Amino acid sequence: QVQVVESGGGLVQPGGSLRLSCAASGSRFSFSAMGWYRQAPGKQRELVAAITSGGTTNYADSVKARFTISRDKAKNTVYLQMNSLKPEDTAVYYCNAVLFEGTYWGQGTQVTVSS
Repeated sequence: QVQVVESGGGLVQPGGSLRLSCAASGSRFSFSAMGWYRQAPGKQRELVAAITSGGTTNYADSVKARFTISRDKAKNTVYLQMNSLKPEDTAVYYCNAVLFEGTYWGQGTQVTVSS
């Protein structure tokens, strides 16, 4: 059974940093692509950053130069290093995994940026 589990959210002050992790387990093969999306109250879910198994990355303009996505293919795990956090980064962050068995979502992790 495939599972996608996020961790690492929390409360941080503006200008601070957080690192999110997402592990996809139960798949027969390494992932094709994995990414982070976020959804703030009253807003649509949006792409934050994504990475392919080959290492190609894609970022939302609002997070470029502040966030970095990386991967560990052997562990089917991706990380999102978030620096210089702003109040507008506050949202529930969801991990998305494109696997051999299909596309899966994690349950989400709350990130709150506030003083």
